[in-house]
Amino acid sequence: MSSPTQVAAVAIWTALSTFVFSLSCDPAQAGPAPRSSDAATTSAPPAPPVATQPPPRVYLFRGALGPIFSRGMDRLTERLQAAGIRADVYEFTICRLIADQAIRDYRENAAPIVLIGHSMGGLCAVTFAGILKAENIQVSLVVTIDPAHATPKVPLNVERFINVFLSDSVLGGGDVVAEPGYQGHYASFDLKQHEEVTHINIDKMDSIHQQLVAAIAQLAAIPAPAGGEAMPLRYVVPPDAPVELWDSGMPQMTRSGDTLEKLAAFNQVPLWSLTQANQYSEGTPLPIGQRVLIPRRLAAPVATSMAARPKR
Repeated sequence: MSSPTQVAAVAIWTALSTFVFSLSCDPAQAGPAPRSSDAATTSAPPAPPVATQPPPRVYLFRGALGPIFSRGMDRLTERLQAAGIRADVYEFTICRLIADQAIRDYRENAAPIVLIGHSMGGLCAVTFAGILKAENIQVSLVVTIDPAHATPKVPLNVERFINVFLSDSVLGGGDVVAEPGYQGHYASFDLKQHEEVTHINIDKMDSIHQQLVAAIAQLAAIPAPAGGEAMPLRYVVPPDAPVELWDSGMPQMTRSGDTLEKLAAFNQVPLWSLTQANQYSEGTPLPIGQRVLIPRRLAAPVATSMAARPKR
């Protein structure tokens, strides 16, 4: 249990961060936004499928005291740049300034927009998406990493949303939900059972960085979700399980002889993901025609149609 001193420190941290962020989102406080430099291309990008859109533009945001506690955002930015993706990292305190610049950039040269933030930077990322919604600009992907509790709901202009967080965190812990009527891809990953993960190191997880770079590199070739086709996923990741960033659930109808174990093997997902997503026990009988929710990978969607499954 936290001591009174710890609770007071957290309250001061949160209040100060929220106050500074509120100033940054007030248009009356905002002047012209500085244009960030183009990302360096220090190595060849991974070979994505044939692109149907321009390459994405990624905006990353650190949390409070970001240069000290959110350096994972800097590392991820460098990895994105090394993959040939235009990416820049900012302090959450200039969220509104960067959003205004992003609007101008989008009007000049439209490209898919990706927003990623840690802690108060996660709050900024969702707020940023809301600013773009007011300008009728779609956001291809928003990723929040242990965002602040005060993070707003995911707006309807976001095509894909991923939240990786610690529900028992006092500095982050934002269990972000979507606005009513949201039809994009949504996935929430609670790492509270991973004792090795804290608010200070969750943004530095190498496996998450790798998956995000691979997925963002392919965004231009992945069409936006069709209305109503995706189902939200919410997981508490088991302590011995790796974090695999699915982006939503897709329904699959069972056939004769199907079990959760067989469906997990066929779709190459862990069994625990099916038991949680469908709230079934491993031994639950599956009648023919039962709808089962299967995690969908952003970079390489799993087959969910009946025709794609091998005949028995």
